[in-house]
Amino acid sequence: MSSTNPSIGLTQQDYENSETLAYADTDEDVTPGEIAVGVIIGRSSEYFDFFVFGMACVLVFPSLLFPFLSKLDGTLAAFAIFSLAFIARPIGTALSMAVQRRWGRATKLTIALLLLGVCTVGMTFLPSYETAGMKAIWALAILRVGQGLALGGTWDGLPSLLAMSAPKNRRGWYSMIGQLGAPLGFIMAASLFAYLYSSLTADDFMSWGWRYPFCVAFAINVVALFARLRLVVGQSFVQMLQERDLEPISVTSLMRDEGRNVMIGAFAALASFALFHLVTVFPLSWISLYSHQSVIDVLIVQIIGAVLAAGAIMLSGWLADRVGRRNTLGTMACLIGIFSFLAPWLLGSGTVGNNVFIIVGFILLGLSYGQASGTVTSNFSAHYRYTGAALSTDMAWLIGAAFAPLVALGVSAKFGLVALGIYLLSGALCTLAALGINRAIEAREQ
Repeated sequence: MSSTNPSIGLTQQDYENSETLAYADTDEDVTPGEIAVGVIIGRSSEYFDFFVFGMACVLVFPSLLFPFLSKLDGTLAAFAIFSLAFIARPIGTALSMAVQRRWGRATKLTIALLLLGVCTVGMTFLPSYETAGMKAIWALAILRVGQGLALGGTWDGLPSLLAMSAPKNRRGWYSMIGQLGAPLGFIMAASLFAYLYSSLTADDFMSWGWRYPFCVAFAINVVALFARLRLVVGQSFVQMLQERDLEPISVTSLMRDEGRNVMIGAFAALASFALFHLVTVFPLSWISLYSHQSVIDVLIVQIIGAVLAAGAIMLSGWLADRVGRRNTLGTMACLIGIFSFLAPWLLGSGTVGNNVFIIVGFILLGLSYGQASGTVTSNFSAHYRYTGAALSTDMAWLIGAAFAPLVALGVSAKFGLVALGIYLLSGALCTLAALGINRAIEAREQ
């Protein structure tokens, strides 16, 4: 009888079918379950950091740092700072690959996670505009750039290793495991903000309550650091990466030799990444500005949506193993395109419409985001895959998600919610175009 790891649904037979996933001749064998847990812990901690910041952009920073602006303009200014991390992330990847080539993976990961933790906890001590003036705004911008540089350095190759080591008929399932970090990180961040926002007075929340989630983020980063270091310093883990040639190369070499694959990978995931912040960060801002629905109610609905998204991510793995990962991603892009026509009507039809938008959006996000990572990274030759997967993800975040809350809120406030639908539709069309180009290139090269 095969045993099952209940946390990720992998059977012992799956482990046995994953060739060379563990080496019996080493002192530190690494099992697929340990790799999966490392992936989930690492991604959850990173997403928790970023969701805490995103929620603070709506609930805290407009009043704390931009009291001289209207609530709308203050939120837009906060979203502009929010985007800085995604601009810095590809730079962080380039720098971290150089660090890893010189000093090793463990050193790179330690520096990245410590920088991420320091920048995050540094926000805890952020002064208000009334206290420090423009210095407070510059301090937040610098810390946010630091978060982006750090996140670029957290790439450890675990998702690629897990996907490449999976049995051929289970690659969709294995690929979705790392994506579970997104809903888990969101659930933790939203639950903490909902508790603090409902338990404290408005003055207490703005004085010190909002700072607590940033302290928690630092603690989570410490746990994640040790959990991931335990894997990456093990001889078995290093041997597995070397077996699959998952080693860093310079970004310059990557873009010179396989830059086309980087951009195809980025645009292939665009629908998922565009939807990502449009159902997590944007609804909180729009509803708090233009609806009477309470912040607590919105956060509770979003938490429910995130739970459903986690289930949808797992479902995406099952679907991808039956119809193909690319077909799954393309089908979800079509559904997101249909959703883009309904989104303006839903968000403009009161509390019920708002809730339906959030729930349906989260489910679509789970189904698409579950296979958004690595769907076309198999295009990279083995030598370029480690850095190529990291940089493709960076570019997808930058193009699809970095400016999504800023653009969506800005154009919707000026031109109406129909602009939100157009923005989301453009992401779906880009995904379908990229998948079509990728298919044509493969057919031509066969």
